[in-house]
Amino acid sequence: MDSKLEQFQLKYQQGQVLLDRGQYRSSVKILEDAKSLINPSSKLGGQVQLSLVTAYQGIDKMDDAIALCEELTRHPNLEIRQQSQRILYILKAPQLKRPEAWMTKIPTTNSDDNQTPRYVQAKPATKLIKKPSLKLEDTTQMETKDNGFIALALGLFVIVIGGLIWLN
Repeated sequence: MDSKLEQFQLKYQQGQVLLDRGQYRSSVKILEDAKSLINPSSKLGGQVQLSLVTAYQGIDKMDDAIALCEELTRHPNLEIRQQSQRILYILKAPQLKRPEAWMTKIPTTNSDDNQTPRYVQAKPATKLIKKPSLKLEDTTQMETKDNGFIALALGLFVIVIGGLIWLN
């Protein structure tokens, strides 16, 4: 019995690592193996199934992800039920349509018929408007009227220092 739990923990950890790395297909296989080693009604069984839902999403098996998530909404553990309800709400949410201009198509690398590399051409950057720089001759035309800021700042400094000395 202890050996079975150790096997489960090893498979579950491996599945989580693969899931975190984005290796969803491998993760599904390992997590399904882990699921078969533990009671699905236990909290650990629920956790491995929640991870499996995420892995199914990663390989675009949305029907399997939704079906498993709906199953988990009836799980004996309250925390698993609540998490699965939140995930199910997200899975069933309507997909927003995005304009094609917002997306860049990335070719898959595991396809045999895609031997030649394809590149997406970037849109040309808009030219920045260059601000004219000031030359030494132009500085004579700048307005240099004294607005009294330095006098005000110096006066406040003297008042603060005087107040601190008076308080001591």
